[in-house]
Amino acid sequence: MFQFFVEPEQIKAEEVMITGSDVNHIKNVLRMRVGQEVRISDQQGQDFLCEITSFQEEKVMLRFKKECEGTEPSVKITLFQGLPKGDKMELVIQKGVELGVSEIVPVAMQNCVVKLDTKKAESKRARWQAIAESAAKQSKRSLIPELRPVCTFGEAVTYAKTMDVRLFPYEQERGMAHTREVFGKIKKGDSIGIFIGPEGGFSSKEIEMVRDEMEIISLGSRILRTETAGPAALAMLLYELED
Repeated sequence: MFQFFVEPEQIKAEEVMITGSDVNHIKNVLRMRVGQEVRISDQQGQDFLCEITSFQEEKVMLRFKKECEGTEPSVKITLFQGLPKGDKMELVIQKGVELGVSEIVPVAMQNCVVKLDTKKAESKRARWQAIAESAAKQSKRSLIPELRPVCTFGEAVTYAKTMDVRLFPYEQERGMAHTREVFGKIKKGDSIGIFIGPEGGFSSKEIEMVRDEMEIISLGSRILRTETAGPAALAMLLYELED
């Protein structure tokens, strides 16, 4: 079943209106018909099963059938991803959204090979946000995770201080016992920040900046690529927390 996101103002009584680019996608790409069912999310955590009732030039009209069970995790997870090379960021975003991340913060760390000026960073961010929306639709998320502007490591650390739990997977940290202990203390409703380094890893200066601020944990005895580490950390965490 296909899923679409609407703004709260597009919901009226027992009727829903889809506008924008999704109209063309529904009519001309998916070739959907009156009577077909779709899943609608209002971007405020509510999901509904709806039925198409009519097609108009610039909108698709639907009626409510029933409320659907939500799919959001019981915790809010922010992924702080060190900027990787090439199109690896797109993979990180896609898999992170599928796994349940709430927002993604691209971070320009000391060992990042990629250097983005302001104009290029905003252009990338627009594309990354579109990838997040597509992944949210595919995985039946109730919310579209936000791609925040690219920031410095210091700015990321400051933002992370507002969160209940701050996790810092580090390849030189050994032993999963401490990781399990940390995960076991996390409660439903907590906000969690997870820091992932770029291809060159975290610098010694960055490690020292967070040593007393975050939980430095291991993701296992093997060295993971930057595009693997984030999804791996998310999968481990949600395995512990999901019902």
